[in-house]
Amino acid sequence: MDALERYEPIIDDYDAFLAACERPLPSVVRVNGIKADPARAVAALEAEGVAVTRREWNESVLEVDTDKPGNTWPYFHGWIHGQEEVSAVPAVALDPDPGDAVWDTCAAPGSKTTQLAARLDDSGLLVANDDNLGRLSALRSNAERLGATCVAVTNGDARRFTTDGFGVDAFDAVLADVPCTCEGTVRKNADALDDVGREASLHIASLQEDILRRAVELTRDGGHVVYSTCTFAPEENEAVVDAVLAAEPVDLVEFDVGLEHSPGLTEWDGETYDESLADAKRFYPHQNDTGGFFCAKLEVAR
Repeated sequence: MDALERYEPIIDDYDAFLAACERPLPSVVRVNGIKADPARAVAALEAEGVAVTRREWNESVLEVDTDKPGNTWPYFHGWIHGQEEVSAVPAVALDPDPGDAVWDTCAAPGSKTTQLAARLDDSGLLVANDDNLGRLSALRSNAERLGATCVAVTNGDARRFTTDGFGVDAFDAVLADVPCTCEGTVRKNADALDDVGREASLHIASLQEDILRRAVELTRDGGHVVYSTCTFAPEENEAVVDAVLAAEPVDLVEFDVGLEHSPGLTEWDGETYDESLADAKRFYPHQNDTGGFFCAKLEVAR
């Protein structure tokens, strides 16, 4: 956990933070609204002897007392999907309307894609792109099992993506859940902190900024872009959003998801960021017994 020491000045109750990082994650699933409602999924799980604890902030998020929810009947039939609780935040923040045209820039293996499809009522257009061809099979498999028929899967570099061939000039909403150093996954990945640190974060930040800028460029005036990572590093979070705020016609806007969080940073390591970044959200493992996450919502204003 030495790699996390640099965050001690910005985390309230750092000891509780470290203790949470050393515990395994609770087993959590998301109810797939395309095929079932929460009451039906809970009844099916309990019929198999799986105890369920509902999450107050989102009725579709359930804690289950099995480490293998993928072996249950509701999973087999696409009623539920294993998804880390805090990773359900970006799709809730983006909150697209049914019928919208949505782009998921880095979509594989598809947890957030299929969550977006459910929020779209499986209508409109959901372009799920990933540059990793090997991960697209999992994305396709998940979309098929969960009945997400509005999804178009593509394999390309998000930095050079276009709307060509989709019948739209711009997207209504875009999720930029970008590649990152994944520090916030330490509760499920024992080696998550092996290669992290300031230099690693600075190295990947230029890719993250390029993807976010392309996301903004392909979003219509008044549309929304959500930027998210599963890392604590300000170099990959506030610094990236700050650079895009300065270069593109976007504003950072508030959103509410009902989970405990800390505000985004407006200064770090001698750097200052746009004051609006206080409306971004940092989710630390000890606050909601989850992994770590960062999420910011932008509105395009051309």
